[in-house]
This record gives sequence, structure tokens and C-alpha cells, in this order.
Amino acid sequence: MRKSHPLRRVVLATAATVSGVVLLLSLKPASDPAASAAGAAQRQPVSGQESPQGGARGPAGSGTVTGKTAQTQYGPVQVRITVNGGKITKAEAVQAPKGGLSDQKTQLAIPRLNQEAMAAATADIDTVSGATYTSTGYKQSLQSALDQVKTAAAATPAPGAAPRTVTGKTAQTQYGPVQVRITVNGGKITKAEAVQAPKGGLSDQKTQLAIPRLNQEAMAAATADIDTVSGATYTSTGYKQSLQSALDQAGG
Repeated sequence: MRKSHPLRRVVLATAATVSGVVLLLSLKPASDPAASAAGAAQRQPVSGQESPQGGARGPAGSGTVTGKTAQTQYGPVQVRITVNGGKITKAEAVQAPKGGLSDQKTQLAIPRLNQEAMAAATADIDTVSGATYTSTGYKQSLQSALDQVKTAAAATPAPGAAPRTVTGKTAQTQYGPVQVRITVNGGKITKAEAVQAPKGGLSDQKTQLAIPRLNQEAMAAATADIDTVSGATYTSTGYKQSLQSALDQAGG
């Protein structure tokens, strides 16, 4: 058999080595795996985190409050919300524009605004197209309700604090003075009573009609923005004025 020349074997071995090196280089990753993983982690969007200053934040506190009535070109709008654990669990319009085309716009807008309020937990919600005035009034009344919730939460005493009883200033009405005393515990009005109310003649009947209802409204709403009792406007107005005075003291 013909023997291979030594120089030829060297050349073949060298060529095989070079081919192996080229093959290994072609299989090597373009970048370091650890560096690639780190880069991917930096590019991945962060979810489930918000800046404490950003996003929709729910109102602090709990309870049911009614916002102030907002007057619009087509009628009044007033919102009532229920807050539990800092979240709006219920939103409703206790007043909204009525009659003619307003009925259609109210039926269109109010359910959507209620949903928006519960989802956003703020008054910064979208205006319903075609119901601009109703939407604007809704947001104004909603903001008023949220402000009341925050104020009540700020006035909530620390756990274990004793109930506080305060008496509002006397409100002078056309038929006599009205003065309200409330007991506040845990940010809620647990008792409301009129220590002064109009007396004599027809005033006795109106006082007996109005005061119990006003007391109940005050405890339920925890604000002075309560309904006026029909037929007892002066007594109701005086009651609300004195109640607001008492609430101001309790909050201070």
C-alpha cells in the first residue's frame, strides 16, 4: 500500500482543526445569555404598580352621602353614593332632568355615569355624548359627595375614642329658633335631635311632622345636605343651618 506523505497528513490535520473552530464560532450565541436576560427584564413593562400620586384613588372612609344639587340648563342633578372601605359601591342620581327629550337623555346618561363613578372612584369621569349638561351636573354633585366623604373620614376619631356630642348654633327662622344637637361616633352621626324648634299653634304640628324626619335624614346622610320637609320649609332650613354648625364643630 502506498504510504501517505507526512506533510500531507499535517495539512489535513490543520484543515480539520480550522473547520472545527469555524463550526464552534458559528454555534456561539450572539450575546451573553445573562446579559440578554437582564436586558429583557429591563424592557418588560411593569404591571400592577402605580405611583401613589397617580391613578384613580378611591375616597377614604365609609357611609352614604348625598352631593349638593347641581343646577343645569335642563334641570337639577343630584348624586348619592355609598362608600365602603374607600370604594364607591353604589352611585345613583336622586335628581335628574325630566320631561320631553330630557327623559331620553337621562335614561341614556345616568346609568353610564353611575358605572363610571364606581369604576373611577373620582368625579373625573367621561362626559356622555349627547348629554353634556346632565354629565356636567352629575360630576359636580359627585365631587360634592366625595368631598363630604373625605371630610368625614378626616374627622373620624382614632379607634377607641369616645363618642362626641356637639350642639350647633341657633338658627333664627320666621317661626322661631331651631337648634340641633348631634352625637358623632366613628365618623357617623349616631344621634340627632332638635333642642329648640318652633312652637305654638300651627308650628307645633309642623315641628312634630318635620323634626323626626330631619333627625333620620341627618343620621343617614351624615351631612347637612338633606331634603327639606314639605310644608315645613323654614323649620327645615333652620335645622340644616344648625346641623351644619354642629358638623363643623365635630370636624374641628
